[in-house]
Amino acid sequence: MATTPYGSPPTASPANGDRESQSALGLLRRLTDELSTLLRQELALATAEISRSMRVMLAGTASLAVGGAVLFTGILAMLAAAVLGLATVLQPWLAALVIGVAVAIIGIILVSVGIRSLDPSTLKPSRTAESLRRDKDVITRRQP
Repeated sequence: MATTPYGSPPTASPANGDRESQSALGLLRRLTDELSTLLRQELALATAEISRSMRVMLAGTASLAVGGAVLFTGILAMLAAAVLGLATVLQPWLAALVIGVAVAIIGIILVSVGIRSLDPSTLKPSRTAESLRRDKDVITRRQP
């Protein structure tokens, strides 16, 4: 059995002769039924796309938080070792300053990369927008 892209069975379309014999009220009723079905399907598609985007974003954020916490503890231990190692060559306060500046620069770079990865444009429901554009073109009888 054939289905539409949304999984529902296609509605029977009357032949051209049947369309001419239908009353204006019948055609109007059919139009409103089909438009309401179309809007429900578009809303379902938008909801599914946004839900998927939110799940992906939530999983990425959780992974980022847990990985950041584990990484932080390891970095603290390595930083302490670096300060102690550099303190054999420089004054201890200068060794701590050098290591602190280097770590701050790395941190700024990592934060800017993380902010770019959470760009709101990744949440745009692009398939829904394209589908709505096609629907508008069909309703206004333009070719896509």
